[in-house]
Amino acid sequence: MKQIGLYFGTFNPIHIGHLAIANHMAEYSDLDEIWMVVTPHNPFKKKNSLLDNNHRLEMVYRATESYPKLRPSDIEFKLPQPNYTVHTLAHLQEKYPNDIFHLIMGEDNLKSFHKWKNYEVILENHHLYVYPRISEGVTEHQFKDHPKIHRINAPIMEISSTFIRKAIPEAKNIRPLLPKEVWEYIDEMNFYK
Repeated sequence: MKQIGLYFGTFNPIHIGHLAIANHMAEYSDLDEIWMVVTPHNPFKKKNSLLDNNHRLEMVYRATESYPKLRPSDIEFKLPQPNYTVHTLAHLQEKYPNDIFHLIMGEDNLKSFHKWKNYEVILENHHLYVYPRISEGVTEHQFKDHPKIHRINAPIMEISSTFIRKAIPEAKNIRPLLPKEVWEYIDEMNFYK
């Protein structure tokens, strides 16, 4: 029975901050694997800067290939939109009954977690692994010492995909912020220009 941490993101593009956090969770928590769940393009949102689902999945695949504990996941591509995390978790539990799934989220997401659809159901059945973020606001006191919420002292990564997407058309060298394979794919495909 594997303990799997789900790390959701648009990964547009995936960068070394994402990898550092995912790898830290794999090495310094009791999770066996981290699945990088690429969230699909929401058909109700107009976002021109969002690359096609399969391109973002390909970048995650290339970025994680040499990390045996990190895996790309397209599980949400097949679920009806708009989708909620609670549905994804139920779907995974059904599809992989021998594995146990948990959520990985930044401190900033924990602050709004009480607004998530069926958040109580999520907490009843899953653990949350929270990594630090520099963010405003206060965590709801009900989550302060919750037995299912684990704060993992991961490095604080303040690199954003938005910053990277803006830097590329300006011809800035942002290669140190991206896994080599991802940089090569972006360059080869002429993305974000």
